[in-house]
Amino acid sequence: MALSGIIAEIDAEILKLQQARALLSGTTQTAQVGRGRPKGSKNAKATVTAKVAAPAKKKAAAKRSLSPEGRKRIADAMKKRWANKRKAEGKDFSKPNIVMSSAVQVCWEKAARYFDVEEKYCFCTADRYVIDPEEAVNLIDENTIGICTILGTTYTGEYEDTKKINDILVERNIDCPIHVDAASGGFVAPFVVPDLEWDFRLEKVVSINVSGHKYGLVYPGVGWAVWRSAEYLPQELVFNINYLGADQASFTLNFSKGASQVLGQYYQFIRLGKVGYRSIMKNLTRTADYLSACLEAMGFLIMSHTGGKGLPLVAFRLNPERQHHWDEFALAHLLRERGWVLPAYTMAPHSDKLKLMRVVVREDFSRARCDALVSDIRQSVISLMKMKGDRIEEHMEHVAGNTATGKAGTHPDYKDEKHSLQGQHGKSHPIC
Repeated sequence: MALSGIIAEIDAEILKLQQARALLSGTTQTAQVGRGRPKGSKNAKATVTAKVAAPAKKKAAAKRSLSPEGRKRIADAMKKRWANKRKAEGKDFSKPNIVMSSAVQVCWEKAARYFDVEEKYCFCTADRYVIDPEEAVNLIDENTIGICTILGTTYTGEYEDTKKINDILVERNIDCPIHVDAASGGFVAPFVVPDLEWDFRLEKVVSINVSGHKYGLVYPGVGWAVWRSAEYLPQELVFNINYLGADQASFTLNFSKGASQVLGQYYQFIRLGKVGYRSIMKNLTRTADYLSACLEAMGFLIMSHTGGKGLPLVAFRLNPERQHHWDEFALAHLLRERGWVLPAYTMAPHSDKLKLMRVVVREDFSRARCDALVSDIRQSVISLMKMKGDRIEEHMEHVAGNTATGKAGTHPDYKDEKHSLQGQHGKSHPIC
């Protein structure tokens, strides 16, 4: 390709990135490209202007922040705002707590522990795997900094009923903010079930986090946190730095970090747009529904929702009425031998220690790959049915002691902890 053509393509990509940056930052930006171009090159100068339409009513601009540790920063902001309010009222602010489902991802336990916030759990049951709105609101007291709801739980992918919690708070005139952990569902629900109310359409929702490296379709390392307005991100948590040549507001926990994931997210926004994301998410939902139907036909009990009522994942377990002499963990071990990392989990506390398996349907999980997985699950089930119980246990012990995965473990000084939901109740802490 001629030099002029290469330069023209580079110019086009630069303009697209600048346009995306302007759209995301909510500013009007004029970008000019062309300085230093070789004589004779085309597209020596180009101008693009990106604008974000002003809302019908004047509102404070939403605050955006970038970090894979967005949840921890959300918790810190909620605690600080609550503490400031208590100080102004001359009340004690030494015992903050946060209300959330026992199905939360382990990062919420970490955030509460690191920032010295008491966890108040709304526990799951044997037939309910999400937060109960009425019970959650009843847990609120004067020390509650907020309620966390999950848009797509780690285990079953179900969307918690944020609107119901919001309506109860409004009805009872309770001043308690809601944070929505939309780590997975934030890039799914808007495209598959756009009428579902879970975001800033609800007056009590003040902050949202979403992971770009899940259904945002970017490689790991980027998370997004959005506040309803500056009111909910206390100023004393934000520091202005200028050593890079310009003032920049900073609210981070991990300091220096590469920006490749942010650029990757910009690229996906430009390349796919709303139409592209909608097409992908709907296709993933169809694939998940197909896999769910196949597994149900094989006799498994499906714990996840279909038809876009949850994340595009399939959570399933063995039917206890069939009294298998093997469990989900044995099936997971056998599938690993066939090249599938399809882990088994122990459900959240107070759910009778249900075991389940979970398949997360991603963009590269095609229908053909889905058929291959179904076939391997069927063959693995047949193999387990032929094996005796003691042979299965022997096989699992062999895998645990003679593979890299089995040998990997916790440092001996930190084994058998009893301070987390996993240590106290046996709940699995899956990677989400």
